[in-house]
Amino acid sequence: MSNGGKPFRDCHTGINQESMKIRLIVVILIFTASLANAQEIQTLFGKGNSTSGYGALSNKFTTINGTYANLSEVYGGVFINRRWMVGMGFAASTNDIRVPQQHSVNPLIPMTYQYGQGGLMLERVIKSNRSIHLVVNLFSGVGFTAQYNRPEWGDWDDFDTYTTTHDENWFYVLEPGAQLEMNLFRWLRLSPGISYRNTYGSEGRGLSDNDLSNWSYNITLKFGGFGKRNRIKHSTEVISN
Repeated sequence: MSNGGKPFRDCHTGINQESMKIRLIVVILIFTASLANAQEIQTLFGKGNSTSGYGALSNKFTTINGTYANLSEVYGGVFINRRWMVGMGFAASTNDIRVPQQHSVNPLIPMTYQYGQGGLMLERVIKSNRSIHLVVNLFSGVGFTAQYNRPEWGDWDDFDTYTTTHDENWFYVLEPGAQLEMNLFRWLRLSPGISYRNTYGSEGRGLSDNDLSNWSYNITLKFGGFGKRNRIKHSTEVISN
């Protein structure tokens, strides 16, 4: 009987060994998967993998050639990890910046300077989820100026005459800035700030780099997706007397 039962015991032992191997492999796979899920994805711009985007409408108060200039700006782009915004920006003057007669292409009629710029916009948002936080930004691109005869409100009949530009002037613009940003809603932010416009290579009549480079005081509204909001866990403490 003992010899007859030996093959059965060997077979039973082999089955137990195979079962233990399978269990061990499953435990190793589960442990490895747990470690992989516990590791947070890292990128060049920091931890996390949140990507969204937003746009901005801004108004800038500055001076060009010693005269007040109002610049309207629009910019936006991709918001990476609630830290970096990479996109494009465009701005242009909207008010009458009168050309001095000695620099005018036509001294017989009043001429106005037109200013514009467009290029890359980069923003670094510091602690984006806080209700009030700091933003630093940098614009880098091309700028231009021109002279044109700005019509009065009732003088738009001859459109071609008033939209003809003269003394077109192209140059490079570099404008760093900073903003104090406030989260009004999850999709809307208010960002007053300041920036300094540097121009390089301007050769317009009466518009040197010194005439174009100056401080700007800005008010900006941003709208869009700013990433997921961190939830704050509230804990209750029992105070014993």
